[in-house]
Amino acid sequence: MHAYIVEWLNLLGRWFHMITGIAWIGASFYFIWLDNHLLTPKQSADADKGVSGELWAVHGGGFYNSQKYQVAPPELPETLHWFKWEAYTTWLSGMFMLILMYWYSAEIYLIDPSVAQLSKPVAIVIGFLVLLFGWIGYDALCRSRIGNNEKLMAAILIVAISIIAFLLCQVFSGRGAYIHFGAMLGTIMVGNVFFVIIPGQKDLVAACAAGRKPDPVHGIRGKQRSVHNTYFTLPVLFAMMSNHYAMTYAHPLNWLVLIAISLAGALIRVYFVSRHRGKASPIPLLASVVVLAGVAAMMVPAPRAGTDEIATSTATAVGNQDPQQLFAMVQGIVEQRCAGCHAQQPSQPGFLTAPQGILLETEAEIRQHAQAIYQQTVVLKAMPIGNLTRITDAERSTLAAWFEMGDSQ
Repeated sequence: MHAYIVEWLNLLGRWFHMITGIAWIGASFYFIWLDNHLLTPKQSADADKGVSGELWAVHGGGFYNSQKYQVAPPELPETLHWFKWEAYTTWLSGMFMLILMYWYSAEIYLIDPSVAQLSKPVAIVIGFLVLLFGWIGYDALCRSRIGNNEKLMAAILIVAISIIAFLLCQVFSGRGAYIHFGAMLGTIMVGNVFFVIIPGQKDLVAACAAGRKPDPVHGIRGKQRSVHNTYFTLPVLFAMMSNHYAMTYAHPLNWLVLIAISLAGALIRVYFVSRHRGKASPIPLLASVVVLAGVAAMMVPAPRAGTDEIATSTATAVGNQDPQQLFAMVQGIVEQRCAGCHAQQPSQPGFLTAPQGILLETEAEIRQHAQAIYQQTVVLKAMPIGNLTRITDAERSTLAAWFEMGDSQ
């Protein structure tokens, strides 16, 4: 019953997180697009009222006229819509998922003994501190003199988050490191909304209501943080979906893969933000393609040379086995190391159903998923998760020899 409840919490939490995330990202992207498409108002009366830009659009069978004021309208409307709860609920639901999956089940998804020997409480504290000090460091950088130099700040941010990505991959499982990297950026994004953008907007509204001149610093800071958020968005989305692609987080240089793909995502947003303003240079987009192509080339699995001692001795041993005996060895390994999760009724604590619905209990099922077993267990070494079942290098080599001998079909 416990696993069943956790599974439902996972489903509902992930669904809610996706819904709120779409709402936040959609609103964020729309306002970036809107801000970059505003034109000088054609009506002099609008300019006299303080309108600095306007945009006409058609959608859903109706015409819309959006106007942006240089500071504020002469009189505030009775109803003023705020865009904040999309950000708050996205972060809250994301934290719920982080706690449920990676902190509550840290021994499965966060801790990898082959990376670092961590206790569950220590791993959780490290994860929390990464989120906390990630925001504190970023906010301090923005408020410093460096924050006035966007190019210098961008360079420092790239170096800083690269160091953080590297360190995360030295203490957590690749999957856990990636998700905490994304959670840190997501925390920075919602921190920008909660601590900077919304307070600035509240001060602007209060100033207008009191008839005093608003402080322009709030608009400057809010604009800066909004731009940062839009560049963080695609890296965060990659980090959140990376758990489906073990080839990234299980790579020996997983931290470099994480930074490279995040950089490519940021460059893609740079291109589209520039394109909103008019004719954009294709250089950022081309650079992102080059980066992604370089990562893909770097990640191509190297051919198994079979020259190491374990692989050689294993290949010799299995080479003397007839196909039936060899498969019996493979089936024993799969039963002991894999079927605890990949079964109709998993025996491994924390699993209610087989991951991705893959069952490995019968000969037919093992042969059906031979390619996946080889890819995930031998090439990527991403399975078993966190090596929960303590599969050995010799056993991985046995699986490799069986698959490479062509007996898997």
